[in-house]
Formats: sequence, structure tokens, C-alpha cells
Amino acid sequence: MSTAKQGDTVHVHYTGTLNDGTVFDSSAGREPLSFTIGNGQVIPGFEEAVVGMDMNEKKSVTIPVDKAYGPRNDELVLTVPRDQVPPDINPEVGQKLQMQGPGDNPVVVEVTEVADEHIKLDANPPLAGKELVFDIELVEIS
Repeated sequence: MSTAKQGDTVHVHYTGTLNDGTVFDSSAGREPLSFTIGNGQVIPGFEEAVVGMDMNEKKSVTIPVDKAYGPRNDELVLTVPRDQVPPDINPEVGQKLQMQGPGDNPVVVEVTEVADEHIKLDANPPLAGKELVFDIELVEIS
């Protein structure tokens, strides 16, 4: 029987939930997620959970914050004066915007507050600071 190890390309079905049971992502109804173990394509805790799994094995794993998206970083919450917001953008709480980050790399931010003089933008990953629970099924190793 094949067992997943470093360097293998694996194909998994998964459902990710928060501790309260809220589903934040799932491969249900889609192709399985494919990644190569050791290439850093998925969060570290997910990759570690798949290592050592056998074909068709299913497991549930809880991934701590430090092996998921890390803690929330208050330095990634920005207050921007309204006059610096392009005139064609009408920001609303919950809206996702794209900004240029370090090295001219695009960064997705979420509008968290809209006031007359400023808006607040949060560049933290949406799942930062959260422990994650994954149900994983290894369906193929290639």
C-alpha cells in the first residue's frame, strides 16, 4: 500500500471547519486538491497531516494557529485617509480590495470600517488567528 511522503504529489478531498463547525472551504463537488508534499503549496499543518497517510485513508486533524495562517497581526490593519481612496471606489465594510504591497506585489485587503475621513483596511489572511479543523481523505499519490 502506498503511503504519502516528502516529494509525492498527492490528491486529497477535504472539508475545513472552524472550531464552531462553520465550514470555510471544501473540495466537495470539485476535483480533489493536488499538491506536492514539501513544496509549501498548502499550510504547514495540512501538509504535515497528509504525510504518512495511506491511500483511501480518512482522518480528522486540528491545526493550531502557528501551523495554519499564524496569529492576527495588528500592524496589518491600516487606516487610510478617504482622499487617498481612488474616486471610482465606494468602499463598503466587508468589501475586498487589492493594493500594492512590498515589492509591488498585489495584496488583498478587507474594508473593516468606513468613516467620513478615513477607511480601515485589514490585510490579515481571513483565517489568521484561528485554529482549523480538516477532514481529509487521501485519494491518490502520484
